[in-house]
Amino acid sequence: MKLINIENNKTNTYTVVSLFSGAGGLDMGLENQRVKTIWANDIDKDACATHRLWSQAEMVQGDISKIDFNDIPKSDIITGGFPCQGFSLAGPRKLDDKRNALYRYFVKLVEEKQPYAFVAENVKGILTLGDGAIIEAIIEDFADKGYNVFPNLVNAADYGVPQDRWRVIMIGFRKDLKIAEFEFPKPFEKRVTLREALEGMPEPSQSDVCHAAFSSRYMSRNRKRGWDNLSYTIPAMSKQVTIHPSSPNMEKVGENEWVFGENGITRRFSWQEAAVIQTFPRDMIFVGNLTSKYKQIGNAVPVKLAEVVGKELKAKLNESLSLKEGVGA
Repeated sequence: MKLINIENNKTNTYTVVSLFSGAGGLDMGLENQRVKTIWANDIDKDACATHRLWSQAEMVQGDISKIDFNDIPKSDIITGGFPCQGFSLAGPRKLDDKRNALYRYFVKLVEEKQPYAFVAENVKGILTLGDGAIIEAIIEDFADKGYNVFPNLVNAADYGVPQDRWRVIMIGFRKDLKIAEFEFPKPFEKRVTLREALEGMPEPSQSDVCHAAFSSRYMSRNRKRGWDNLSYTIPAMSKQVTIHPSSPNMEKVGENEWVFGENGITRRFSWQEAAVIQTFPRDMIFVGNLTSKYKQIGNAVPVKLAEVVGKELKAKLNESLSLKEGVGA
């Protein structure tokens, strides 16, 4: 199966079908490397509307379980993330667990469409779930569908993203491509600080910052990092967004108990600042209310991390397909 014109691959692009796309952090990073999303899906209406504002892909809003796979085009690559809540010690083959629905449909689409490769993003904890039995079962599931799978634990901070954000990026290649390994490149020499990332950002409007009460959980640890540091992970829940570096330092008053400092104004990151820390463009527009915007931003794959994925994935495919087809890439 040859879906791209390899001889023209320096100027043309690999195509992507994107599941659970959200606002499109992964898609945007791939497109920056000329890996083009042609079809995307998410159940969240606001996220779909956001995605449509910047992408030319066909964005289909709805539950993937209700979409006919015949309506999804073939592509060179399939991408997406899936929840791990339903994975038990029996492994992800327990497909009657409704929480595994997204995983089930991701695997089935890969099996049916047989793309050159797939990319799946997940949280760090999936590596230790069931003492490692779950990730091994996932790898075996995809192996049964004809893929070699390479899970990589990476910190987005190592690749131009101004936050500590550990994620597992699983890359799968169709076995006939004979790709025996995939490793992320070495971390970049320099990390981007909050000062560099937020330089020139205007003071946000009050309506662009979450002002919800701070829970006891929130106050159980320090939530602030300084200008010359990295941000904590940008979360999807607006109430859990961390403190802007201009805020006074938090003070520890007991075990798992902190209070805000008094010399200054304490505020969370605005949604625009959170988006920049996730390496979205500064002029990126997000559709929806404040809670929805934070959610879309926090759920996204950082764009700069996705660019690294796209660059390495494309290089591997170029090399393999050039050898396979006997033409120059």
